[in-house]
Amino acid sequence: MGQSLRIREAAELLRVSPDTVRRLVDSGAIKTTRSPGGQRLIDSAAFATYVAAQPRPAKPSPASARNRFEGIVTRVIKDGVMAQIELQAGPHHIVSLISREAADELKLKPGVVAIATVKATNVGIELPRK
Repeated sequence: MGQSLRIREAAELLRVSPDTVRRLVDSGAIKTTRSPGGQRLIDSAAFATYVAAQPRPAKPSPASARNRFEGIVTRVIKDGVMAQIELQAGPHHIVSLISREAADELKLKPGVVAIATVKATNVGIELPRK
């Protein structure tokens, strides 16, 4: 298993309560493993696959032009120079074109938690501070 998320972290990314995520886990929609201490952990890549498969709202909620959206990377497409990064942040599906070099430096891949910074028509991707 690669990176993992706690139930609370997955809930924050989906913008739902931890109980909602627990119900998804209990229904089998989201798979978990147990930590040595018994906590349920969600594989971040598998979570990204689950999130990407969910229907997107027809109309996203309004947001100001200077917002930061923390979410999970669901898809990365790279060519020689550029990279297309898709991020799901709650109901918001964000697509950003950044340099391949930047995507490689940030080690972006499905399952990585990242932040989309939106200002005017430009979307940047950065990692959250730990």
